[in-house]
Amino acid sequence: MDIELIKKRFEEDGYVFLPGFMSQEEITDVNQKLEVFIADVVPGLPANDVFYEDKNAPETLKQIMHVSEYEPSFAPMLHNSKFSEIAGQLLEDQIVPRILEYFNKPPKIGKPTPPHQDGYYFMLKPAKAVTMWMALENVDEANGCVRYVRGSHKKGMRRHGRTQTLGFSQGITDYGLPEDLENEIAFPAKPGDLLIHDSLTIHRADGNQTSDRTRRALGFIYFGESAREDVEAKAAYQAQLQKEMREKGELVAE
Repeated sequence: MDIELIKKRFEEDGYVFLPGFMSQEEITDVNQKLEVFIADVVPGLPANDVFYEDKNAPETLKQIMHVSEYEPSFAPMLHNSKFSEIAGQLLEDQIVPRILEYFNKPPKIGKPTPPHQDGYYFMLKPAKAVTMWMALENVDEANGCVRYVRGSHKKGMRRHGRTQTLGFSQGITDYGLPEDLENEIAFPAKPGDLLIHDSLTIHRADGNQTSDRTRRALGFIYFGESAREDVEAKAAYQAQLQKEMREKGELVAE
């Protein structure tokens, strides 16, 4: 990899696409571990760390938080890996590995991911963080590939409001302006392809319109060590969010 070219593209666009970041052999191993983890461990995890499109149907699993904490064999991917190395190079800072997540959009019912900026959830000053998204299978426009708005990271934080999408509670309220649509780019991906974006880059994804294909991926989040989290504001936000989700029946009772 030409890291200087990668950094240049990241700084200009707010994202970078790295095809074949993991080999097919590595992806096969990851998928096998995930299958065992989902079958044996996920059913016993806390309800606020596992989301389903239909909470009564395990096959509609859409998101798992803190994968590397619940399954230690995934921890090396988040810590001291080629993922953490490139995060540090892009942030030009010591990095703080935050979370490894699993994402899916089940066939037919996998909902759209609303347009948002991750920095709205992170609540960092400065907003120095990167998110990575790695495909575990073929992803295209039919089953909901990631879409970025080029250069949006340079224009600050947009206004967000409550959505009805479980796992993505906040979305940009005025998305769809001409400059959004003109600069939106879709990124189909193959297993092992990696997308990395700035915490202020606007992104979204359509729902899964296929009848027989999933849309599985892993997500990684890294903060720059120099960034400071507004702990009180974030705790208040999370408490209010979970209260709303319980009231609407979006969380399975533990």
